[in-house]
Amino acid sequence: MNKVILIGNLATDPEAFTTQSGISRSTFRLAVQRKYANAEGKRDADFLTIVAWRGTADFCNGYLVKGRKIAVEGSIQVRSYEGDDKKRHWVTEIIADSVEALGRAKNGDPGPEEPAPYPDNDDFTEVDDDELPFN
Repeated sequence: MNKVILIGNLATDPEAFTTQSGISRSTFRLAVQRKYANAEGKRDADFLTIVAWRGTADFCNGYLVKGRKIAVEGSIQVRSYEGDDKKRHWVTEIIADSVEALGRAKNGDPGPEEPAPYPDNDDFTEVDDDELPFN
């Protein structure tokens, strides 16, 4: 099983990209504090590259800003490529399945207003349980 859940602060603003076929991508760095303090009593952080696609990317590109606390759920992906120096380079990334904003940016700026989690639906009609087609 390859599953990761992270909570941290954006170390960079999301970088938006659209593929030739029109698919949205968002890439950003997430600072995640380690559980234990170092010898100086400070908690080090790991800076992880997060990649989101499609609707998740659109959310990240439209509503997240550097410093914002977020939760990311996804999987770890390792890939390699040959660089201009003709050497093999390895990259470890987190491919985000979902991203959730948890709070304001460190500077207190809430960023752009986030969409409501569910659209307002004035067409809701209450139905009696006896009218439902299942028990």
